Amino acid sequence: MAKMLQRSLTAGLLVAASILQGCVNATVDEMTFLEPTEGIGDASVVIMGRRHAPDYETEFDFIECIGDHIRRGDNSISVLHELEFINMMYPWFEPRTAPLRTDDIDKLLAQQRVADRFEELKLEYMIWIDGSTIETNSSGSMTCGVGPGGAGCFGFGTWGNASDYEATIWDFTDEIEVGRISANTSGQSYMPAVVVPIPIIAPVQGTACDSLGDQLLKYLSAKM
Repeated sequence: MAKMLQRSLTAGLLVAASILQGCVNATVDEMTFLEPTEGIGDASVVIMGRRHAPDYETEFDFIECIGDHIRRGDNSISVLHELEFINMMYPWFEPRTAPLRTDDIDKLLAQQRVADRFEELKLEYMIWIDGSTIETNSSGSMTCGVGPGGAGCFGFGTWGNASDYEATIWDFTDEIEVGRISANTSGQSYMPAVVVPIPIIAPVQGTACDSLGDQLLKYLSAKM
């Protein structure tokens, strides 16, 4: 009886979780020029966000999300933390000085300090992530107040989000670009309120993170 009750509760929680999430549409495109045959071994990879655009910056937490996704998928892959790497390599990876094209790798490695640090870190791949998540629309209204019977909110709100990210993979050993992966996701979130607001959130950015993370993991890992 106890086992049957436990299964029923688990099923109920799963249903509740699905109800409290909005729907997300996702599209992933991959273009690979050169694939590793045995993963990256004991080499390391750093994932960096592009922040040179005037109207947006790739979010630091999104970059960390992708790194965590890869580490969970294959803990043998050494993924360097972005902020630590930027501070370690200052000033060469600040937005105003970071290399924009693979043609800039030669100039970068001509700096002896940079070349020595890359060798020390066994850095083989750098993955640039370019993009952001934006709110696309919003509508509805909600009113909250306190009365003799207590406090409460009434109304309905909805808003949309869209994520558009592209990962560009650089191979520092051969000084070339070896692949590109893009993820586009969109979804609608809702906030109905009858006394208590209940957010129904579409995990748009999280789905983009998982989509890019899965494809990068396939590229980098010998286990896949």
